[in-house]
Amino acid sequence: MNSLGFDKAPKDTRVVVAMSGGVDSSVVASLLHEEGYDVVGVTLQLYDHGLALEKKGACCAGQDIYDAQMVAQARGFPHYVLNYESKFSDAVMEDFADSYLRGETPIPCVRCNQTVKFRDLLAVAKDLNADCMATGHYIRRVLNNGKAELHRAVDAGKDQSYFLFATTQEQLDFLRFPLGGWGKDVTRDHARRFGLITAEKPDSQDICFVPNGDYAKVVKRIRPEAQKPGDIVHIDGRVLGRHEGVVGFTVGQRKGIGIGGGHTEGNSPLYVVKVDAEKSQVVVGPREALACATVSLHQSNWLMEAAGNDMPVTVKLRSVSAPLPARLSVGNEGVATLTLETPQYGISPGQAAVCYAGDRVLGGGWIKAAA
Repeated sequence: MNSLGFDKAPKDTRVVVAMSGGVDSSVVASLLHEEGYDVVGVTLQLYDHGLALEKKGACCAGQDIYDAQMVAQARGFPHYVLNYESKFSDAVMEDFADSYLRGETPIPCVRCNQTVKFRDLLAVAKDLNADCMATGHYIRRVLNNGKAELHRAVDAGKDQSYFLFATTQEQLDFLRFPLGGWGKDVTRDHARRFGLITAEKPDSQDICFVPNGDYAKVVKRIRPEAQKPGDIVHIDGRVLGRHEGVVGFTVGQRKGIGIGGGHTEGNSPLYVVKVDAEKSQVVVGPREALACATVSLHQSNWLMEAAGNDMPVTVKLRSVSAPLPARLSVGNEGVATLTLETPQYGISPGQAAVCYAGDRVLGGGWIKAAA
């Protein structure tokens, strides 16, 4: 068996590497090429090339495409750029805007992995007669009795399992994640050893199509109707102020609500408790009003043989949160319910709930509601 799990020589094993133009995927492609694999690098152009050149430090921007090309040229393996602007706009950007219009807080990076990367690009890899597709994600693919499982990365600080919960078993069988067993320092050491142009390149921080973190501006450009004003309402029914559109608010938000003080006894802070897009209302209340112990999921995906009712798991409700003990009950048609051992604050519809058994990723779903 070679290092990717195939019973043949590396030179006879074709690997398509999804190259974002960052240091991680550059190292994956370079390492596999060094091992003698038949490497083909592919980079996706996800939005207008002119706009991409203006947006620095984001995945699949203009500079990143150039960097990926330079890495492939320097190391001596073929590289292709695929124009996925239309696919990305339909599957990710439009969904992002619509999610905000529903009063949700979306995670476009999950949708991107779920659609253009692990669905569309993976299909291209198969068309290229690849044996597998490798990425620079920090997550582990572990074989257990011949079946591929998804496990958290060794480096908890770099673990990206939350963003990959929607990976299906069929996709996981075809995917490889060479970096999941080490930390970023090791990756950069390899990049320096290879002399890669990306060796000191900083990690992407923003969502690639959201300049300067201004989500509301992007949503209003895609959906002009997002600028629909409405009331800011206390949970007791009092109207405390007005807003210019629900897209500027998320459940759990405290700052920037725009109602000033003097509305509560002792001027205690108010939080966004609910975003009611249908009524164009932002509902606010004290922190205790945010506490929820039951989370309803939809469009869920599971990487386990069978799931019934009241299954003990740990769950992450946000990418940066620690896993929490909970009980999972899985229904039909992607519906599931989580009962948290301890109520949590600021659980927002549109985010993901990702379930684990130890380090193993069991799957997860999109948060529909919390109570």
